[in-house]
Amino acid sequence: MSSLLKVAVLTLAVLTSTAADAQRTMKPPLHGRHWMAITGKPLGATAGAMIFQQGGNAVDAACAMLAASATLWDTMHWGGETQALIYHPGLKKVIGINALGVAPSDATASFYRSRGYTHPPAYGPLAAITPGTPGGLLVMLAEYGTMTLEQVLAPAIQLADGYPIEAQAANSMHANRDTIAQWKYSRAVLLPHTDRARAAPEAGEIFVQADLAATLRKLVEAERQARGAGRNRKEAIQAAYDRFYKGDIAEEIVRGMREEGGLFTMRDLADWRVRIEEPVSTTYKGIAVYKLPFWQQGPAMLQALNILENVDLKAMGYNSPRYMHAVYQAMNLAFADRDFYYGDPYFAPEEPVRGLLSKEYARTRFSQINWERNDPNVKPGDPYPFQNAVNPFADLVRRWTVVPAPDTLPRSGGQDRTPGTASNEEAFKRGFYAGTTTIEAADAEGWVVSITPSGGWIPAVIAGRTGVGLSQRAQSFATRAQDGPFNVIEPGKRPRVTLTPTLALKDAAPYLAFAVQGGDSQDQNLLQFFLNVVEFGMTPQQASEAANINSYQMRSSFGAHESRPGRMLVASSTPDSVRTELTRMGYTLEFSRLTSGPINAILFDRKHGTMWGGSSNHGEDYGIAW
Repeated sequence: MSSLLKVAVLTLAVLTSTAADAQRTMKPPLHGRHWMAITGKPLGATAGAMIFQQGGNAVDAACAMLAASATLWDTMHWGGETQALIYHPGLKKVIGINALGVAPSDATASFYRSRGYTHPPAYGPLAAITPGTPGGLLVMLAEYGTMTLEQVLAPAIQLADGYPIEAQAANSMHANRDTIAQWKYSRAVLLPHTDRARAAPEAGEIFVQADLAATLRKLVEAERQARGAGRNRKEAIQAAYDRFYKGDIAEEIVRGMREEGGLFTMRDLADWRVRIEEPVSTTYKGIAVYKLPFWQQGPAMLQALNILENVDLKAMGYNSPRYMHAVYQAMNLAFADRDFYYGDPYFAPEEPVRGLLSKEYARTRFSQINWERNDPNVKPGDPYPFQNAVNPFADLVRRWTVVPAPDTLPRSGGQDRTPGTASNEEAFKRGFYAGTTTIEAADAEGWVVSITPSGGWIPAVIAGRTGVGLSQRAQSFATRAQDGPFNVIEPGKRPRVTLTPTLALKDAAPYLAFAVQGGDSQDQNLLQFFLNVVEFGMTPQQASEAANINSYQMRSSFGAHESRPGRMLVASSTPDSVRTELTRMGYTLEFSRLTSGPINAILFDRKHGTMWGGSSNHGEDYGIAW
């Protein structure tokens, strides 16, 4: 049999298998006419449903789910960060919410290098940036919601007073007990049973966060007092904002954090602002896809779509070797640019945004793909000519390496890591897939919200008696220009993060809202989810469960910031013939039963005037619709 015929037979077999498998999903699809609420835990989705049933819009419900998810320690807490895209039906446009915290005043590159770090540590007080989630929630609610803060926080306050904790969070507290025990206030909350062999809570136990409940009630109290003084809904919510970032809550955050060795000051909190932003976007076959700007990795998916638009993916066949290779190589190119060019756009140098998102630049990058083998040495491109400029960092690009040399590997958490050791490999994987959660909400009026909040995951430093678990996101900064000149830590600067909500419009109306947790795998899985729907006609539930590939070739955004060129995660169900061909092309394969990432999504069915929901089959993600 000729090699061409073998490929054709192989492709047909893959397509036939996929078509059959796509009819069966582990979870049923969600259908809704009036509203839809999807997030990472059942209780979180219930909070959204409660708000919808009280007459709230999708922004109100999303804020309630955000508050509940932070309280549930859904791989995040109240001192983390929130990133959101909102479709405003009145304005008929997509709005970006940047509620990412910033580096404290004394968090300089020289400070960390003087302590032996080439990146800030993964955990602890020196990993913390200023809290963003409270501000993001309050601004979204004030600007685009309809309800009071008291109404929206009610489910979260009930949860903070005590809820039956699920096994995932309880067991994470137990597994991280030695780290948690270092921090006084974290120990008191997360390891409450000092008289037992297991200090962490058990699954099903009523888990109480009294300090957090008191903090949330202080926010409600500030709102009530402002309303009593005659201030309107928006102004009253701003009063709660001021109490968190400038008042007694801020004072206790700073006191408790500095007690643990952190760097926050009152001015750091008071000067921080939520930014309402214009998203970036591209089109793929007429569909407009929106992401937040270049302070997070979302534009890498847009770059990959621009690259892949130059080839007929559907003709290749879903998860054929050639299709997997095309997706992997497009991601290599896009993520190499992410690793070098992305950073906080409010700080110099200015990111080459127009060049990076240029269709012409994408065609140039597409022409660099080797269709026979993986290229383990992909470098950042040069987008500057595509915006009529000269690259000021051309020399750094020439010297860029995919894998850091062993003697430059950073310390994380105060411990050296040696490449190739089992502990290093475990740490690499844990960091690479570091989880968060997602929130998707939509209503019949046309409001659509996609949020990827994170930070303050277990183990987290809790700030004094506030009950607020703080972000660990400073670890995503670099301290040297050669590791990414746009992402070097400075006081007041945002780190480049992996968090990446997504909205897509078709014929100028909402088409898809989707997001996923999982660190550097996020835009890899979202890219393939989008292609599953657009190219292969899957429903959101089918697409959220479908087998994806993951590349490790980019530099990890966590821990030691390492990369693994040529490594590819594929589904255990991948046929032997596909495995053989990928190996021949230079890939080192790893296998997992589930490879799609915990994707949650909403598709808008314009033909029938309804919504289709997809909720991940990975863990506890859950959706409710009506």
